[in-house]
Amino acid sequence: MIEILKILFSMPFLLYSCYSDLCSRRVSNKVWKYMLSAGSVFILYELFTGGVSYLMQLVFSGVLVFTVVYILFQLGAFGGGDAKGLIVLSILFPSYPVFKISGEIYPLLGLPPVGLFTFTVLGNALLLTTLVPLGMFCYNLLHFSPEMVKNPLYMFIGYRTEISSLKHKKHLGLLEKFELDESGSLKRGLARTGLNFDADQRPELEEYLKKGLIGKDIWVTPGLPFMLSITAGFITAVVFGDLIFYTVMRLMVG
Repeated sequence: MIEILKILFSMPFLLYSCYSDLCSRRVSNKVWKYMLSAGSVFILYELFTGGVSYLMQLVFSGVLVFTVVYILFQLGAFGGGDAKGLIVLSILFPSYPVFKISGEIYPLLGLPPVGLFTFTVLGNALLLTTLVPLGMFCYNLLHFSPEMVKNPLYMFIGYRTEISSLKHKKHLGLLEKFELDESGSLKRGLARTGLNFDADQRPELEEYLKKGLIGKDIWVTPGLPFMLSITAGFITAVVFGDLIFYTVMRLMVG
């Protein structure tokens, strides 16, 4: 019962973090402070009932997840809000939540060999994120234009939009970079990490457009809110289990 309560307790915070990440690409530290503060009721209860065994799990989960997440954050794998959310989850769920509803035991795929719930959440989030390029490719097929043939790989990581519409859009990166050489010719190439778009770049692009150096459309890539992936990873970890482990095992046994 305690596991179900913790899951129901966590969902509003995760959903709000998704909303915040979608709107501003950031999540306030207050979200995680409130979540940890209110969730301390569960921690104290389980510490009282579980004793030293629970305390050891709590310390192990918190320290290990903090270390791994901090390293990934420093490497730029995700943002600070994402990292803090994962750390709070590691404290609230030091052991994998197992519960029974209507005769079904969850997670449905069974417990993964590594019982650290937060690592399963992160692994599921990363796996689900790999579906984004496929979705982007399908979107581009539905909005296909001959210009896309020149850069087919771009279809997996971005989409084309009119330069005039950039002022109405947020959280985009430019997939193309432009440089004028001494002869006045414009060189274009792939901006591998997605150049941050700001108000100062739009007039430059519009000037290139007026001179006929570029077309009216340009490749852009959206800034993806990783909290959506983390929340989806949380839900799939609770309901199904470790998707990566299950997928690998299925492939191994044919």
